[in-house]
Amino acid sequence: MARLEWNKTGERYYEAGVEKGVLYLPENGVYSTGVAWNGLTSVNESTDGADISPYYADNIKYLNLMSNGDFKATIEAYTYPDEFAECDGSAEIATGVTIGQQPRKPFGFSYVTKIGNDTDSIEKGYKIHLVYGCMASPTDKSYGAINESIEPITFSWEVSTTPVAVAGHKPTAHIVIDSTKVAAAKLTALETILYGGENATARLPLPEEIATMFATARAFRLMTANTLFSF
Repeated sequence: MARLEWNKTGERYYEAGVEKGVLYLPENGVYSTGVAWNGLTSVNESTDGADISPYYADNIKYLNLMSNGDFKATIEAYTYPDEFAECDGSAEIATGVTIGQQPRKPFGFSYVTKIGNDTDSIEKGYKIHLVYGCMASPTDKSYGAINESIEPITFSWEVSTTPVAVAGHKPTAHIVIDSTKVAAAKLTALETILYGGENATARLPLPEEIATMFATARAFRLMTANTLFSF
């Protein structure tokens, strides 16, 4: 057996950046319309819950039980798509005229983060993040007088999620696809779905479709069996 080695050439990985934000609006239970989100500056991921509760018996710790965790995020950007207004509690009552304090609509969201290492820098690869069942809560906006140094304001939204079903697993609201670990052809096919193409409108596929796309032949047979015989 080989001795462990640390910091080998090509294995000093890191992640950085955020780009290619896309907003997906749901219709009839599917995220059928994707819109590019320009000006994305950061996405801060977090998990709410997943707390461990200890239980005791016979004067000793008997077991630990963990509660379910909820995926949450904070989106920051210099701007946002017009289509996001209805997700932000706004409604258009005439062309160019909007009102606030309206019901907020759910949405889907995707973004890309970069993978780097010591040999390929930030171009080693990337991760595609898919987020489902999002509901946005805006934070405060601060407008200030313009002086000799102009600084654009940053919009920010706290996002909570509702998980969607995943065959053979617990429901989830967050999927990550690593470009360094999946087949290039399958990744290209997924990106055509996410970002659209000559004959395709951008949309957000559900986990079931993604699992089918990336499953090996054996894994696909097992997944199909689990789906057929699940109750």
